Amino acid sequence: MENRFGSISFAPIDISCPVTSFPPVDKYAVLVLCCYLIGSIPFGLILARVFGYGDIRKIGSGNIGTTNVLRTGNKGLAASTLLLDALKGTSIILLFLYLYPTLACPSKKLVYSNFQTVILLYMGLFATLGHCFPIWLKFKGGKGVATGLGVLLAAVPYAGLASCLAWIATAKITKYSSLSALIAFLIAPIVTLFIYGFAPAVICALITLLIWVRHKDNIKRLLKGEEPKIGQKKKEESVDPVSE
Repeated sequence: MENRFGSISFAPIDISCPVTSFPPVDKYAVLVLCCYLIGSIPFGLILARVFGYGDIRKIGSGNIGTTNVLRTGNKGLAASTLLLDALKGTSIILLFLYLYPTLACPSKKLVYSNFQTVILLYMGLFATLGHCFPIWLKFKGGKGVATGLGVLLAAVPYAGLASCLAWIATAKITKYSSLSALIAFLIAPIVTLFIYGFAPAVICALITLLIWVRHKDNIKRLLKGEEPKIGQKKKEESVDPVSE
């Protein structure tokens, strides 16, 4: 592997592992649809109902993601939501590599070729879109943080790791989940650019843009100093399990 510098890529590219098997163009729509549908599974909503908390959309921010599930006071439930939502993003990448194994170029440095990484991120983008706009919930879903991080960890591991560390550090310092997510995904395209190349960084930037757009209300509250901190119930409401 050698470093290439120019307008196309800043990243080391492994040309010794070419793509020899790739899904034909007429299968793209099916693959994209599968990514979207897997991403659209609302685990936060499902778990909250199963464990007796009713409709998670009726408490806190009304979101189906981890932060709002945490407002039930059940940390285990929130952790399970985080894990399952992240696995939606990771499983998309792993499933794609299983179906098309020649996309997986073994590398101790966890760097795929430029083209391969673009395809993986492209599929991950649609999984994240599925989480944010699930057809089952009239396209009103979560904010894509956990699913997006799952995609990054599987498709661009170094960028995913950097984003996770940024989230943890920011959350520990500020106690704001939304700010942590914004910073984590702001870092992702930058790391992707220098390690995986320009083209993957563009797709990564689209995922970042999606996450930031989904956090537009959080950004407004952060600027006004009205954003709830991690574990803080919005408007200090109490949430108790309900019998259904």
